[in-house]
Amino acid sequence: MQEFDAQTRDFAAQIENELEAGNLNFPTSMDISLRIKRLADDPDSSIGDIVAAVRGEPVLSAKVLRMSNAMLLNPYGANITNLNDAVKRVGLAALRCLAFAVAAEQIIQDHRSTQLKLIASQLWKHSAETAAWAYAIALPRRTPSADTAMFAGMMVDIGEFYLLSRASAYPALESNLERFSHFVAAWRTPVSNSVLEAFELPEDIIEALDTEGFYSGGWPPTSLKDIIKIADHAVQTRNPFEALENPSPPQDTDDNQGIDAERFNKLLEETRAGRDAILHAISG
Repeated sequence: MQEFDAQTRDFAAQIENELEAGNLNFPTSMDISLRIKRLADDPDSSIGDIVAAVRGEPVLSAKVLRMSNAMLLNPYGANITNLNDAVKRVGLAALRCLAFAVAAEQIIQDHRSTQLKLIASQLWKHSAETAAWAYAIALPRRTPSADTAMFAGMMVDIGEFYLLSRASAYPALESNLERFSHFVAAWRTPVSNSVLEAFELPEDIIEALDTEGFYSGGWPPTSLKDIIKIADHAVQTRNPFEALENPSPPQDTDDNQGIDAERFNKLLEETRAGRDAILHAISG
């Protein structure tokens, strides 16, 4: 217990110092996400530059090709095998999402602890499923774009991912996962905000990622925030840190989020096939 307390103090002090300095120490696994984002945002970058970066990451290349051949993006079934064509087909927003997917999977593998690896895996499933639902729900509505919705959905757990990626340096934390979940709850919001600022994400994405409170939009959901709210509520895999803090299952849809259950269930039925296709492309 003393070792746990000492390591949480050290971890908190390190995170606090980095936040104050505005210089988060990103794990190596997130390098590809940042590199792809910078290339995508740079007006002087060519599609060739971006394709070259993707080609250097075999797992990312495979995901891009898989997504480009998903039925939602390739309705006529023309098989895409060229990475250049695949990157053009999926688009830059989806490419950012896939790059983060690769980083998240690497974070899972980096953990030697079986318990933390399981938590990282569950967190990844929660993020990927949220992204897939967001894409499928946004696709027929066109505004916001489905690609943007997918990327925003993938970032819902970015604060937890960052903390989890750094937790391997503090092995005592796995000795009490419930207390560790309280630590994560205390730091997730400031860390998430700092990571999102480092990624220089648009304000509408940052605002959409605040999923606290009740759903207040019209129906069907049209704003990015509403779509992320619905997608986050639709996922079957709970955020593992929230599950540790509150083992009781969420309340019914009507009581919990202000979402009409009948409309909600109908929307899920209409978009489930699209969700399944994108989820396979992201995590398959």
